[in-house]
Amino acid sequence: MRDVSPRLMWELSEPVHDLVYFAPEARQAADEAGMRGFWMGYFGLRAAPLGAVPAAVVTSSFYVFHPDRVARALPDAWRYATPSDLLAARERAVDRAMRRLYGDEAVHGALMAEAADLAWDAAQAADTGGRVLGAANQALERPAQPHVRLWQAATTLREHRGDGHVAVLVSRGIGPVEAMVLKAAAGESDGALLREGRKWDAATWQGTEALLRERGWIDGDGRLTESGAAERDAIEEATDAAAEGPWRALGHDATTRLAELLAPLARTVVASGVIPSGNPVGVTGAGLHGPA
Repeated sequence: MRDVSPRLMWELSEPVHDLVYFAPEARQAADEAGMRGFWMGYFGLRAAPLGAVPAAVVTSSFYVFHPDRVARALPDAWRYATPSDLLAARERAVDRAMRRLYGDEAVHGALMAEAADLAWDAAQAADTGGRVLGAANQALERPAQPHVRLWQAATTLREHRGDGHVAVLVSRGIGPVEAMVLKAAAGESDGALLREGRKWDAATWQGTEALLRERGWIDGDGRLTESGAAERDAIEEATDAAAEGPWRALGHDATTRLAELLAPLARTVVASGVIPSGNPVGVTGAGLHGPA
């Protein structure tokens, strides 16, 4: 059996979570709630659990975005819709998207309910000390519909992991642009999409590449060197270790069962093409085989 590791659980749950970014239903729900454009919808929907916080709080907690990208969306988003409005909008979005992708029979089926309850137990067991996004999502009410409950649990676990990842980056002195250059150099995401989406100018990106070449972490073609790969591995191993708590609390057998239930759901999302190639979150579909 393949090891049911924190990394595997991320690979299996991240595609489900990512519907809120990439599914057309998410943009539709954000527009219906009053958001003006993709980025206002993105920041409004993702930051809604935090409340009507200023742009500086979101820039800090999301970590990799240029402050100007966030400031173009917030606090204006809170003038068009309240955080409660946007929490409801994202539930509508994932309800619609999951019904379209999985079908009503699967959405209402026993396996979906089982997956939702296992994921919810794991998410509620997560230690959110020092993890602002994880804590804000964990504090939300339990959705009544199992498929929406599964999505919310996956989101809590994802933000919990992300908070831990940011802590690792900060502890190792790796800034937002350095983190993205390493991600692109590892082949997980398209560098141009990362830079443009997070609104960093070309000069800053190129300067960071030069810095990482000086450190010996990337080569002249922008790929990881041996020492760069070692640094990247160390970051990911520390992130996995920080994300282990919910799965340890859930227990091996229950976590293995959840992995079995998530695998076909994740594969369906990836196979649909809704998550673009080279996407910023690094979903490639390479690990979507689940425990054998």
